[in-house]
Amino acid sequence: MQLDLTNLPSDPELLQRLVRDIAAAIDHRDTEIDRLKSIIKRLQRMQFGRSSERIDPDQLALGLEDLDSDIRRVEEAQPKVTPEANSSPRRRPLPDHLPREDVLLEVQDRVCSCCGGALHLIGESVSEMLDWVPAQLRVVRTTRPKYACRACNKVVQAGAPERLIAGGL
Repeated sequence: MQLDLTNLPSDPELLQRLVRDIAAAIDHRDTEIDRLKSIIKRLQRMQFGRSSERIDPDQLALGLEDLDSDIRRVEEAQPKVTPEANSSPRRRPLPDHLPREDVLLEVQDRVCSCCGGALHLIGESVSEMLDWVPAQLRVVRTTRPKYACRACNKVVQAGAPERLIAGGL
């Protein structure tokens, strides 16, 4: 409701009606403000619950403003981390407290199939897989020794066992 203060009517009844209308509008606004304040308090109670320390609502608003500025300052201060292109993601090892079962997969014979020379151990491939036995977890550790022929430099190793899930570790 707009009221031209420079051009007020001179009729007393009209002025009284304007004052009543203004008073009703102010009363309506006050009740609406009180209703919204009670909703805000209820929402704050729902979100923050009861606490032993009582916080003044004005202090809460100041704390939230400070929090926003602190977050921005910390984000700006943190160095930007760019992942290396050559680094491959590494799995964490399986926990040591789990029982382990070692399985050794040997080659069929230690004679080179090319030249007939003797094969000697040059290393091994070790993989660990989590296995589930009802009511028990265990780690099955599969070792596949690698053998090489000194005469022709051929490397021989037993084939890897099939997995329950193709490509699964």
